[in-house]
Amino acid sequence: MAAKLDYHWHLRKVMADRGMFSTTDLIPPLAERGITLSSSQVYRLVVERPERLSLKILMALLDILDCTMDDLIEPIAATGAVKKPKKAAASGGGEPTEGLGGLRPKRPGSGVLMGRDRTVADPIGLVTDLVSDIEKKLESETIRTVATAVAGGRAKSRRFAEALARRPAVLTDGRSPAPRVIGDLLIELRKAGASAVSPPVCVECGKHLRTFQRQGLDWYCSVCGQETTECAACGNTRRLHSRDRAGQPRCSMCPGTDDRDPVAVIHEVITAINPAADRDAVADAVRRSAPRTSYQQKLAWALEENPRLLTGEGHLAPLRAIPRFIDLLHAADVAGIVRPTCPRCHRVVRIDKPLDGQRVCRNCIAKSRIEECARCGARREPAARDAQGHPLRPNCLIRDPSNLETCTVCGEQRMVSIRTPKGPICPNCRPLPTLVCSICGRTAPCTLSKLTGQPRCGGCDRRQARCTICGRLRGIHSGTADTPVCGPCTAPDAELWRPCPTCGAAERLRAAGSCPRCTLKQRLDELLTSASGSISPKLQALHHALAGTERAGTALRWLSGGIVSTVLSDLGSGRRPLTHEALDELPEGKVVEHIRSVLVATGALRQRDEQMIRLERHVKDLVTSHATAEGRKILHRYATWHLLRRLRRRSRGKDTTHTQLTVVRQHLRAAVYLLNWLEIRNLTLGTCRQTDLERWLTGDDIRYRREAGHFVRWALSQKIARDLSFPAVKWNGPSQAMDDEARWSTARRLLHDDTLKSEDRFAGLLLLLYAQWPATISRLTVDHIEETGGAVRIRLGDVPVDLPGPVAELALQQVAVRRSHAALARTDSP
Repeated sequence: MAAKLDYHWHLRKVMADRGMFSTTDLIPPLAERGITLSSSQVYRLVVERPERLSLKILMALLDILDCTMDDLIEPIAATGAVKKPKKAAASGGGEPTEGLGGLRPKRPGSGVLMGRDRTVADPIGLVTDLVSDIEKKLESETIRTVATAVAGGRAKSRRFAEALARRPAVLTDGRSPAPRVIGDLLIELRKAGASAVSPPVCVECGKHLRTFQRQGLDWYCSVCGQETTECAACGNTRRLHSRDRAGQPRCSMCPGTDDRDPVAVIHEVITAINPAADRDAVADAVRRSAPRTSYQQKLAWALEENPRLLTGEGHLAPLRAIPRFIDLLHAADVAGIVRPTCPRCHRVVRIDKPLDGQRVCRNCIAKSRIEECARCGARREPAARDAQGHPLRPNCLIRDPSNLETCTVCGEQRMVSIRTPKGPICPNCRPLPTLVCSICGRTAPCTLSKLTGQPRCGGCDRRQARCTICGRLRGIHSGTADTPVCGPCTAPDAELWRPCPTCGAAERLRAAGSCPRCTLKQRLDELLTSASGSISPKLQALHHALAGTERAGTALRWLSGGIVSTVLSDLGSGRRPLTHEALDELPEGKVVEHIRSVLVATGALRQRDEQMIRLERHVKDLVTSHATAEGRKILHRYATWHLLRRLRRRSRGKDTTHTQLTVVRQHLRAAVYLLNWLEIRNLTLGTCRQTDLERWLTGDDIRYRREAGHFVRWALSQKIARDLSFPAVKWNGPSQAMDDEARWSTARRLLHDDTLKSEDRFAGLLLLLYAQWPATISRLTVDHIEETGGAVRIRLGDVPVDLPGPVAELALQQVAVRRSHAALARTDSP
């Protein structure tokens, strides 16, 4: 078998031999050869061993360093440690695979997790075990607490565990190269009382360190870690002390500092723009934007060199603190100061991201970094990269199985939304902050709008209203409850709100194609067009109603659900007749009933009493399913010639209500229960005696007692039963539903009739105007009524309701009287 090979990467050594001691020294010569790499990419190229390397970069390195490939890459024989993982899986599995997908935690019972798997599934546990193997003096819980404190977030803790698992000897020798987090771990473990763990060691002098400086992955003491360079003033090679106004290095003997007060210099620049500028306001803005004196000096130099940065050219700021300084001056009402606009999107927002020599906003910097996600193919700003360096968008990263964690609230394995001291929380369990909604003004759990950055409650987030600017019905993104403003009018960003290729309306198009309304029209044309290429005249009204609906997205979701599209397609093509009888052949359910109601509402079908049809169908099924022929005959007579006949007489040509349907069903069920009970005891209505009826009434499983009495009295009147007694309770209430005119007449009486008790008037108005059940009204207390700013509100649910003047007076009377009554209790308890 051929020997396996490995290699050493000597780029750092070759650079040092040629006087290049900083990794950033490679950036300019690489740029001259057409290769643009960031400082972090160059750093990884120098200090880490690359698994893959572009030939273009390799040829550039050979040219820059004037070396051969043998100088950079040294082939060696692979050692045994390279061939095998550090821990063998208990199940004898193969080598762990690379990439996020291959680093999934093993399920319980599948064997011991390999080291590489634990860096993803349980990085803190892996670090705790590695330290516990060496340090016997500390408890495992103490070690875990220290590791958790220094590890940081999920990605950092995984890199931390991977680096420590790759070289656990750093725990005993304390020597770099190693990430900073490992050095912090060693220091904190020593503070916690560890004795076997070594403190960090200076890479040059070998001194044990309590604090350290870092250059790349190497740790230095305060003496060895100082940078030495040639002083621009005296020419001597000494430790770097500072840099002058031109950015040149200076030693401690030639500091090159400006003796002027930076605040005075900046105030002088601002007074040239606004002579009335307050010095205290300027000084406060300077201190808040640049806390350090040295940085204040740089700020003063930059503004003194280009005062136009304060009057609209802030996007050219050489320092990140300048846009922040301008925002603070503008907030302090310093006249003459102009907040800069983003040079790309021209919005007045925070700009602190450098791009092509300018300061741009976060949105534009994200657009400049767009790449195609290696998982889903969507073009987004990458959130991370997989083991092969391919970009991953945020959604694919957080939904990767290896990144799912156990939520501390629901206990499910889900993606992490936030992290708390108690552990991770998934998006479903994440508590929203309680803020004042920027639209409706309510104090409620809110999210921050991505367009405005302002809090928005759940109701306003879901609410659609007619925009006061463009007049279209859209989701609310800004404005107020009385003057809502839609998204395109709030932030008319051409990249965010693109014109529909069909109608030209600005929409948030998430994919190529038409807007929801045009898509809805195309879908309706496909479903309702017959073979002749036209839409039936009876379905024209349906087409216009659905195509013109205000919520096109809701209509699209309705067409795509269940059998809606199939039914409409059959009706449009003529495969199914447009009649009630044809719809009755379909399986019963709410979907079919809703389709029928839509067709009736648009005039495609004639209107009929659906509750009565449903009731007749229910009677037929119930009678047919009864066990005995005599029972079926009695039920048929009772249902058809008594219940349904009486219902039609009382309806007087009006549609049957749902309550009437429910009452008839209850009467039928009561009759069935009584007949079944008699059948089990070999009795019939004719042979049943009062003692038998009393036995049934006193039984434990009796149901619908009052409805059964109605059935017994009917049987007596029809001579089906004899010698039975079942008294009835006379109903003195209304015999049918109250119409609108009667309801308003009663409400007017309750509002103005002073002969009635005020608590009864208030309770009646709550029932008539707010549809509150009597049981709910009886549980109300004085704490449910609020009076703020002259407005009276009552809390019937989560959101308080404003009461109109006459009702508000009755409510305040109840609060003033504070009498214990069914309408309003005195104490907090119901």
